[in-house]
Amino acid sequence: MTHHTSESLSSYVVIPARLHSTRLATKMLLRETGKSLVQHTYEAASAAQWPLGVCVATEDLEIAREVRRFGGRVVMTRPGIASGTDRVAAAALDPCLEHIDILVNVQGDEPEIDGAAIDQLIALMQSDPTTQMATLAAPIRRRELIDDPACVKVVLDDAGRALYFSRSAIPHARQWDESLLTADPPLYYQHMGIYAYRRELLFQFTRMPRSPLEQVECLEQLRVVQAGVRIAVGVVPTAMPGIDTPADYAAFVARQQRRKSA
Repeated sequence: MTHHTSESLSSYVVIPARLHSTRLATKMLLRETGKSLVQHTYEAASAAQWPLGVCVATEDLEIAREVRRFGGRVVMTRPGIASGTDRVAAAALDPCLEHIDILVNVQGDEPEIDGAAIDQLIALMQSDPTTQMATLAAPIRRRELIDDPACVKVVLDDAGRALYFSRSAIPHARQWDESLLTADPPLYYQHMGIYAYRRELLFQFTRMPRSPLEQVECLEQLRVVQAGVRIAVGVVPTAMPGIDTPADYAAFVARQQRRKSA
């Protein structure tokens, strides 16, 4: 990892990881490619230039052993933490992270995260001292994604801040036309579950009660939006596929095999 040298705020990538996933059990340790999923994510995140380092935050000894096996850094957190954000906040109290200004939350099931996208996220935070939180989105160019509740949509204001996140089609076209999918700038954006937080905001976030909008959409970031915190959104060309289901993992393994044989 090449470290960015400027008078910038310090940043660090934290990968919250747990063993038992609802839809794909023990997915962090799957290794059909020859490397575990958590190792793929760790190595991908380590390609970022700006962060001072990368660590995995976990309560699971099996994940910790695996990360240490491939030479990664682990921060052990208490058991029973409710969400990835809460786990990042717990890790931020570790002595190795207690002076970090910007914490970047990269989910453990994002093995194809782009290091440049992590840098873009941190740059968003660096460029505006009023930005407390940032995330990423990619244009949606396929109609089936707009109607898919698993694809989280976000709408932006003119300054590139999130107005709202939803599992529904936002904006909702009163009269649908295929040209809406090719609009420039795009009308539809897919939200990607990677976040950067200023340290203070991260701890505020975890102390806030779950908001009504968050509960109805099952989207944690709406807690912050409903509280009036503006989230900066960096736009990247294409969404990076996360691993939620056996089919997602099989597709990832196939992509890896194609890359090796290319």
